[in-house]
Amino acid sequence: MDKLNRPKPSFKALIPFIVFVAFYLLSGIILDAMGVEMAFYQIPAPIAVSIGIIVAFILFEGTIDEKFNEFVKGCGDENIIIMCLIYILAGAFSTVAKASGGVDSVVNFGLSLIPVQFITAGLFLIAAFISISTGTSVGTILAVGPIAIGVAQKGNLPLALVIGALVGGAMFGDNLSIISDTTIAATRTQNVDMKDKFRMNLKIALPAAIITFVILLIVGKPTGAVDLEDLSYNFILIVPYLFVLIAALAGVNVFLVLVSGIILSGLIGLATGAFGGLELAQNIYGGFEGMFEIFLLSLLTGGLAYMVRQEGGIEWAIQKIKGMAKDEKSAELSVSLLTLITDAAVANNTVAIIIIGPVVKEISNDYHVDPRRTASLIDTFSCVMQGFIPYGAQILIAASLTEGLVSPFEIIPYLWYQFILAIVAIISIYVRFTSAKFPWNYEYDLPQDKVDAMSPEELQAHLAK
Repeated sequence: MDKLNRPKPSFKALIPFIVFVAFYLLSGIILDAMGVEMAFYQIPAPIAVSIGIIVAFILFEGTIDEKFNEFVKGCGDENIIIMCLIYILAGAFSTVAKASGGVDSVVNFGLSLIPVQFITAGLFLIAAFISISTGTSVGTILAVGPIAIGVAQKGNLPLALVIGALVGGAMFGDNLSIISDTTIAATRTQNVDMKDKFRMNLKIALPAAIITFVILLIVGKPTGAVDLEDLSYNFILIVPYLFVLIAALAGVNVFLVLVSGIILSGLIGLATGAFGGLELAQNIYGGFEGMFEIFLLSLLTGGLAYMVRQEGGIEWAIQKIKGMAKDEKSAELSVSLLTLITDAAVANNTVAIIIIGPVVKEISNDYHVDPRRTASLIDTFSCVMQGFIPYGAQILIAASLTEGLVSPFEIIPYLWYQFILAIVAIISIYVRFTSAKFPWNYEYDLPQDKVDAMSPEELQAHLAK
């Protein structure tokens, strides 16, 4: 929305969002008190946001038709649709690559290269690679968890230490992967390219990962013999993951990258006999279905966010955050704090990013914070909190794999990567070592190098959008 035509700030307009978050959080607390497993994930997020939408229709002024038109306009926002399309393609790639045997080959390949005395640090690296390749921290924990637990028991290692290393590695990849739903949400809400966000994010995540790896090398040595089982792998099954990662970093269009990755994984699966043509089609559609919840959530949240924005809710939040933000650094700190609080409330890092994305984008514009930087910060701090809270899916699943031997709270002291990542990210706010190569042009909301490469007609067309 044009800065000269902003709606009047209104706390009332934020009530539907507050209802959405409160319902999501309180339902989890109540179910947890009742002893329900995975309590914070029993109520699907689209149901929770639907409650907020109903409240918006009741609370906001105007006819039903006017409010419905605003809602649909938000659902059909270009960034929302692009984000949803990327979600389903990412889901298809992940499902097909896994069905071909790629995840098992990656795990076994990594374990075969790691000396036994460094197995804990090695599990951290394996989890990081699988997560960055597949885009899912939960899937990584489910794939590597049983192996990690077996290694810990055979090597007389503290089980909580090994699980902490596993979760840390999974969150490293979740934060960086170009097919992670958090990355997709962060880049689309801030209108930046994935490769730019990745490069900026890597300057924060890589130092934290290296420090964590060194610590694990020192304290994670097994005290007994570790007898790993068969570690057979097929390197050709790892190729699709490497292709997607390299192509994305090279700046290839994300749609082309994902479609090519699906085709490559499918051809390899057909050639190796992992599945037939009919099963390939089913796997692709299964990947689409696996992203249905986040797809629907993005559409519904986009519609609600637009309604809230039109009524002045986003503007009210921006004005309040401006009370904390005095300059670029304090604005970044405010964005980071907002991300931590929101993720702690909803226990889902993608949901948190989708909720705060519009507010963060406005802060980015008002304080001239590079949007590649805000995309990096909201993704980083959402992963910090998501990989730390004991009621988050990642830690709940990791603890459940131990069959009661370790509780979520026992894992928390060993979540070193998340602690270190938060420290490095905070330092980056005050020590500017993550600056992008090209400055951002706020007039056109594009990197300066792209503005320089565009003709006056193209720039005018961009402004018209």
